[in-house]
Amino acid sequence: QVQLEESGGGLVQAGGSLRLSCAASGRTFSSYTMAWFRQAPGKEREFVAAFYWSGGSTYYAGSVKGRFTISRDNAKNTVYLQMNTLKPEDTAVYYCAADRQPYRSGRFQETDYGSWGQGTQVTVSS
Repeated sequence: QVQLEESGGGLVQAGGSLRLSCAASGRTFSSYTMAWFRQAPGKEREFVAAFYWSGGSTYYAGSVKGRFTISRDNAKNTVYLQMNTLKPEDTAVYYCAADRQPYRSGRFQETDYGSWGQGTQVTVSS
């Protein structure tokens, strides 16, 4: 089991930027696809972005594509989410997650991910 801890959330005005970080420990980080999800008040948790375990490939939800960038540093066991041009509808608790299985890509459902952080609040004011 991997332990995940997010940081970097906060309050920002619309149009602003934030960078979230997720530090991982407990297993071979580089072998796992990492993702960010978010959950807004009263809504289901939704996929935001994923960074596959190999090849440097990434995938984004349509609502954030072009504004958010996911990256990872395997030497530091850390995954990041750079969020630019933030909108009030981006307000949510953001969660970092690790795939249940190593050496797997292309998974975007909550149930595909077995390790989760505690979440970090992002609030975008209009």
